[in-house]
Parts: sequence; structure tokens; C-alpha cells
Amino acid sequence: MVSDDVLRTHLQELRRGTVVVASLVALRHPDYGYALLQRLAAHGFPVDANTLYPLLRRLEEQGLLTSEWNTEESRPRKFYRTSDEGEAVLDRLLGDLAAVQTSVTSLIQGAHR
Repeated sequence: MVSDDVLRTHLQELRRGTVVVASLVALRHPDYGYALLQRLAAHGFPVDANTLYPLLRRLEEQGLLTSEWNTEESRPRKFYRTSDEGEAVLDRLLGDLAAVQTSVTSLIQGAHR
């Protein structure tokens, strides 16, 4: 039987790549970091804050996200949104993700023959 640590490591590896896609999809509607953490978790993408915030900064530096401070509330919050460039990258990533899913499905079906 595979240990929980081994399984956890592989699940983390699998999700690490998909959190970028999930974040770009979720941020089609502007949101701030903590709300994004909650939304991702609610949709099956539990992400640690220490992972998400550096990811948001990196995606912003790459031009895939834009950000804006909302100072109207008692606590200023930085809202992120997927940029036009982010949408273009997301389209490519979603296409590749679909192709990977198709390939895995083909392998699974082929294994039963």
C-alpha cells in the first residue's frame, strides 16, 4: 500500500500546475487574495496562503493579472483580475489541459483492452 506521504506529494504536484489555471479562471471576476483562497478551496483547489500570494505577484509581474487597490472599505484590499494577456495564456493552458485529459482517458481506455 502506498503511504499517505507519497500520495500527498503526487497530489500536490498535480495540483501545483492546475492552481495557475484555476486562479486565472477565478480572477476573470476581480477578487482579493483571501477571497480567492476561499473560492479556490470551495471548488476543490485548497491552496496555502504562502503559495497563493507569491503566485499572484508572479502572475502580475508576467502581465497575466492586473491589480488595483480598493481603499473604500475600512481595510485596503488589493483586487486582482485576469488581464487580456492572461486570457490568451489561459485559453492555451485550457486547450493543453483538455488535450492531456483526452490522452489520459485514451490510456485508461486502452488499458482495458
